[in-house]
Amino acid sequence: MKSVAKAFLGAAFALGCGATGHALAQGDPKVGTTVNDPIGPKPDPSQVPVVLPKDIKCTGQEGVQQMCYIHGDPANPGPYTVIYKWWPGHFSKPHYHNNVRWAYVISGTWWVSTSKVYDERTTYPVHAGSVATDNLKAIHWDGARTGEKEPAVLILSGTGPNTTQQVDENGKDSGPPR
Repeated sequence: MKSVAKAFLGAAFALGCGATGHALAQGDPKVGTTVNDPIGPKPDPSQVPVVLPKDIKCTGQEGVQQMCYIHGDPANPGPYTVIYKWWPGHFSKPHYHNNVRWAYVISGTWWVSTSKVYDERTTYPVHAGSVATDNLKAIHWDGARTGEKEPAVLILSGTGPNTTQQVDENGKDSGPPR
């Protein structure tokens, strides 16, 4: 009896959806569009701004390390999101940040170490799809090992202003923060 009641309720729901204007996918010509169908209009920039890759502002040097600005600016107060690109054979030196930051590896392998001593053999592979957190004032350094086939590309977000403080082999501040 319960299965009959479930079937009846399911049929009533389906009929109700049709009667209220909610079309089922099989009968709606606007559902199931493919890449071969004409494209729609560009989104209204006041609703969904779209920035093309050529228009994204990046700093640093292609082939070494770049930071590309997606939202906000790490140097200014407020939330920010950037894309970091580390090309093979390039690393930062041991440092820490004044704020927590979150990283998501988009592609490639990002190599990270929490050693105070710069030695690339101490780096650990963080693969695409992984998430890592730069904890508050946690000493670390990162980049991409020589021999990788592609750059490590990650999205990094946090709250600014963000500063980077280099440290010596004893973990003591070295030079002014930047």
